[in-house]
Amino acid sequence: MSGGYGEGGTTVTGEADTDGKRHGAQHAGTHTGADGGGQWSGEWVAQRLGVRLETSGDGPGGLRDLLGLALRRNPRRAHLLVSRVLGKHVPQLPAVVHGTGVGLGERVRDLLGEDAGRAVVLGYAETATALGHSVADGLGAPCLHSTRRPVPGVTPVGGFEEEHSHATSHLLLPEDPELLAGNGPLVLVDDEFSTGTTVLNTLTALHRSFPRERYVIVALTDLRGEADRVRLEKFAADLGARIDVVALVTGRVRLPGDVLERGAALVEAHDTPPPAPAPGPYEVHRVDLGWPLGLPDGGRHGFTPAHRARLEAALPAMAARIAAGLPDGARRVLVLGCEELMYAPLRLAGALAGATAAEVRFSTTTRSPVLAVDEPGYAIRTRLVFPAHDDPADGPGQRYAYNVAGGGFDAVVAVVDSAADTPALHAPDGLLAHLAAHTGRVLLAVVPSHRPLPRPLRGPEFSSYDAEDVGWLLQDLSDVTLEAPTEEREEAIQSGGAHYAESLPVEYQPSEEYQRLFHQALDASAARIARAVGAVTDTLLAERGHGIVLASLARAGTPVGVLMRRWARHVHGLDLPHYALSIVRGRGIDTNALRWLAAHHDPSDVVFVDGWTGKGAITRELAEALRPFPGFDPGIAVLADPGGCVRTYGTREDFLIPSACLNSTVSGLISRTVLRADLVGPGDFHGAKFYRELAASDVSRHFLDTVQARFDEVRPRVAEDVRALLAADRAPTWAGWKAVERISEEYGIGDVNLVKPGVGETTRVLLRRVPWRVLARRGAGADLDHIRLLAQQRGVPVEETDDLPYSCVGLIHPRYTRGATGADGRAVR
Repeated sequence: MSGGYGEGGTTVTGEADTDGKRHGAQHAGTHTGADGGGQWSGEWVAQRLGVRLETSGDGPGGLRDLLGLALRRNPRRAHLLVSRVLGKHVPQLPAVVHGTGVGLGERVRDLLGEDAGRAVVLGYAETATALGHSVADGLGAPCLHSTRRPVPGVTPVGGFEEEHSHATSHLLLPEDPELLAGNGPLVLVDDEFSTGTTVLNTLTALHRSFPRERYVIVALTDLRGEADRVRLEKFAADLGARIDVVALVTGRVRLPGDVLERGAALVEAHDTPPPAPAPGPYEVHRVDLGWPLGLPDGGRHGFTPAHRARLEAALPAMAARIAAGLPDGARRVLVLGCEELMYAPLRLAGALAGATAAEVRFSTTTRSPVLAVDEPGYAIRTRLVFPAHDDPADGPGQRYAYNVAGGGFDAVVAVVDSAADTPALHAPDGLLAHLAAHTGRVLLAVVPSHRPLPRPLRGPEFSSYDAEDVGWLLQDLSDVTLEAPTEEREEAIQSGGAHYAESLPVEYQPSEEYQRLFHQALDASAARIARAVGAVTDTLLAERGHGIVLASLARAGTPVGVLMRRWARHVHGLDLPHYALSIVRGRGIDTNALRWLAAHHDPSDVVFVDGWTGKGAITRELAEALRPFPGFDPGIAVLADPGGCVRTYGTREDFLIPSACLNSTVSGLISRTVLRADLVGPGDFHGAKFYRELAASDVSRHFLDTVQARFDEVRPRVAEDVRALLAADRAPTWAGWKAVERISEEYGIGDVNLVKPGVGETTRVLLRRVPWRVLARRGAGADLDHIRLLAQQRGVPVEETDDLPYSCVGLIHPRYTRGATGADGRAVR
């Protein structure tokens, strides 16, 4: 788009609404540092430094209504404009702080019109993080804020400099690199728009990587001179973009020529060391917020409208937990955020104001050193000085909290993220000790630090499935040697020397005869599988709604999850998200995968999918693993439930599901999942391998396509099945578990984990473990042809019986060593 600031660009200004609801200027006064009994909180600096604030326009609101003045220890700028509606240096009502930003966001929405739906908001750290969020709230847009805290493993997509700031370097660390890549308007939010240098630095860096046609600059105050306006106009023309400016108040700050020298002299004359906290113990009351799993703590890595909805739904309960920790009769409460962490504490403060009779104020700590002068006409009356407690990239240093001491707060709620909940926070000279010296009670609420997780792996880079079929919440360990001989693995597992998930069996290479059996079984059972796929999918849609998210348990559940997704699309036109994640018996579920799901979807919509049930061990494992994550439903949906372990299934018959006959070559060429401490770190997904070299033997797509080809044929019978299932008592009977316990006792095994019931589990025993014998239900027929062939190839006896709830049961060799013999007396090979 040609043109620029002077060719279609506009400056939109406005004053605070008279009722104070949108912008809050009517309620901007605070107990300390703001009005001082009616005196302007910039008078002290204005008289001594010669600073004058001039408001442009005829509106009722002016710069003096929004700003006070203070002195800063900074060689680049002597004065500090102290906002009374920002919630940084001056404790303010949270409704004022949030409402100010929301009102500006609404103005931007009106300005952008139809383009508002494509906008992205970028706030500046540290001061404007909550303001940027609040503008995004009013606009209804996703939000990102710059950060001065590098995050290990997260590569910046950009950065810029803020020359006048105490800490100049800004990083951009979006979790989704595409967040800034769209062509919709980019809305840049800062507390003040003074010379425009920071904005020009930002736009120069961003436009180089993410060019777009329109930008909007939002600030509480627009303080540019004529030369700065001309410079922005020319910059926009050179960029070939339109740049609009939206500000609450427009004016100028007039400074004397020797302002830096005069300011430095005033600081030296009036700066006195703040008192240290009183020695001795102090008490801090921790509050468990119950922060929603996967919800980002703020916009450092991006914050979407979906995140906003989850936060707002959780705020009342979190505020109630904080309110329960307040002292009886509390009249004034401060919620204190931590540097860049402004938005979450702000929203908690707003919710707390509705959950208690106390007056609630909000402010945050800061990196900026500002002179404190206890005079009515000065904006920063008191300061607390304490060591940094979040391991900052620029090393140790001092941090500050202003206008907290002397504020008459009956309680202070310190809200930090978990990265800042360090020994330095709790030290005798730390922030909490300082707060305890100035209030009756200190509460500490810790928000989990959000660390971006990798994006799901997708085919064809990982797996032979189509990219849309499944996103793998796994890390690729294809280049790591993990395979071990079956006998070596079995001995290590049974001796307690290793867990089965720490290595992989050598992939079974089927003989031509076995491959023929697979294809025969698939042709014979495709319609049966399609019917079960339809039944379980439509039962879920009827009971859980059309917004479900499929999370298959890799890898046996993944082909079933793909088929369920294809059924929903083919029959109902639904595009269900589908991911695969790892769960390991004895070790639990991949909690990082849960975090990823919770960050991108409502946990209540997630449905866990597996291929079949055996004795129900994974069903129980999942229920236990999800106990700390109550937002997720621990129920599993399976194709076949012969063990009677779940209530959502396609059938309870134990029949051959051909995807159980093979390993990776029917599961997208993906290995079983791996969990080993030297390969999977605290921030990693569980691992798996992609066996690209087996592509010539891959039948994954053939399996899916063969079953899908029978969808239309089975639809009438699926409708009948679903009606019957919805009307039936589907409560788990756990009949399979009882049978396994009986078999373990009868055969002297003594370990139910060595008894693997059902066609699928028996196949796994024969392919991956050291089998001892197979129990087969008499008359099971063709469903067990491949079982009999595998048993013959491995020298394992098949024993027929009449009292099995399954078609067959595989028994792993008990107390296995490499010198052990099989049931027939022959050495196990």
